[in-house]
Amino acid sequence: MIAPAITVQGLEVVIDRGDQWAHAVKSLALTVQRGETFALVGESGSGKSMTAFALMRLLPDALHVASGSIDFEGCDINQLPEKAMQSIRGRRIGMIFQEPSTSLNPVMRISDQLLEVIVGHTSLRGQAALDRAINWLDRVGLPDPAKRVYDYPFQFSGGQKQRIMIAIALAAEPALLIADEPTTALDVTVQAQILDLLADIQKQLGMAVLLITHDLAVVRRVADTVALMRYGEIVELASADNFFNQPKHPYARELFDAIPTFAKRGRRLSGLPSGEYLTQQDSNVSKKTEFDINQSVLSVKDLHVTYRGQGGLFQRKKMGTPVVKGVNFELYAGQTLALLGGSGCGKTTIAKSIMRLIDDVTQVSGQIDLLGQPLLGASGNVLRTLRQHVQIVFQDPFASLDPRMRVGDILKEGVAALLPQQSPQEREDRVMRLMQQVGLPNDAATRYPHEFSGGQRQRIAIARALAVSPRMLILDEPTSALDVSVQAQILDLLADVQRETGLAYLFITHNFSVVEFFADRVAVMHEGRIVEMDTAEAVLMNPTHEVTRSLLNAVPRLEI
Repeated sequence: MIAPAITVQGLEVVIDRGDQWAHAVKSLALTVQRGETFALVGESGSGKSMTAFALMRLLPDALHVASGSIDFEGCDINQLPEKAMQSIRGRRIGMIFQEPSTSLNPVMRISDQLLEVIVGHTSLRGQAALDRAINWLDRVGLPDPAKRVYDYPFQFSGGQKQRIMIAIALAAEPALLIADEPTTALDVTVQAQILDLLADIQKQLGMAVLLITHDLAVVRRVADTVALMRYGEIVELASADNFFNQPKHPYARELFDAIPTFAKRGRRLSGLPSGEYLTQQDSNVSKKTEFDINQSVLSVKDLHVTYRGQGGLFQRKKMGTPVVKGVNFELYAGQTLALLGGSGCGKTTIAKSIMRLIDDVTQVSGQIDLLGQPLLGASGNVLRTLRQHVQIVFQDPFASLDPRMRVGDILKEGVAALLPQQSPQEREDRVMRLMQQVGLPNDAATRYPHEFSGGQRQRIAIARALAVSPRMLILDEPTSALDVSVQAQILDLLADVQRETGLAYLFITHNFSVVEFFADRVAVMHEGRIVEMDTAEAVLMNPTHEVTRSLLNAVPRLEI
């Protein structure tokens, strides 16, 4: 009988909170067989990543393993000295971290980062080690690996950096691969490529994979076994077929119900009733705003954006890189236009051009009208007034919120800049109404961003965008890093606000299930151009362009 790749029994991970201990992982037991994909699923804070860090002996200082055993290749990892663990970590157990941008060393060439693993964990040296590094970059599908192996991380796209992380994790051909949210930030086509790549290499090496994710559609596609975690415990353990076809725990059904689909359009995804986020104590907040659905909020005509070329003191300036090429669209009051496309197609560049955030590094031509007024040529007080009408919510709220400022000051900052006529008391009242509107706790104004969960920080970012009463929001991947139930709450919140105020949304995303549920119209971009645009139903159900069909075919589906 073949021994399993790893067996965990009674694992307890605790957090030191000064006067008491709190459990991050409770009595966890699981077995991953050789060659199988074992999915550990659950929401943020459920203990998934802490379990992975415990298996790698990489827990933060404030956490430690209180009890339990981790049996790997005949030894208990918990009992090994650190030097012995170093021969296992990276060599016999590899790990792909969630965010490649922070996992790759920005000042080291890719060659050095791969060689660090190969030289440290294999007998290869010199040219043979370099050949192995190039070979792995080729196997993970990186173009021109013999040349690009000498590049730095910033010279690669997000999908390419994730491929490099996979190459580093697999360079020593480990027996077990821990993949912590390996595809969360990738567009659907790159995600499909990464999942297929992992499956092929897994088959070649006979490797076990412990997949940690909150994306149930990905789990449905690749997993053999599923363990559902909540509050540090496994609440359900079953084969993938049984988990999706006959879930036993109520929490599993709650997660399934919170997944957005086309069939759920018009319904609420979260368990909260309509209006839960809108206070009824203030008529200025709760009263429905009258708006004309035929009013154009944003008009974009023949937009071209080119990033300026760089040149040194004695060098000829290089030609610029065209990113957006002749884009046209209209956005109306109370409407959501979803902008879709693969990484690098120009979606975010359009958003930043509308916000005038990249004027210094781009050449922009064409016309952008906001509420009938030209935006591109505006400056001074005219631009300041126009900026009041369009705000943006970024993908990562933690990176966009000043960690040194209290939430109340963050919300008042925009009001003070764009609505200077308001008195300090009026700003204070507005902040309190905003926090009620987006469902933040009453004491949120006096707290700092790090004291909130990811979903709460996204609510803060939305409140900041709403603080100046805009007519339009640009939502740049606002839910891609959120768990399905938190995502459901944010989508319900955005729907409530749009219904009450008539806000127009330009929704930039690669999450097709969100688009199916939320968008009125869809524009599909490819290589800087819009190749298809129509109602959400027409584009998603009857796509006419091959790029749209390719994107839709790459979307992992959750049939329940």
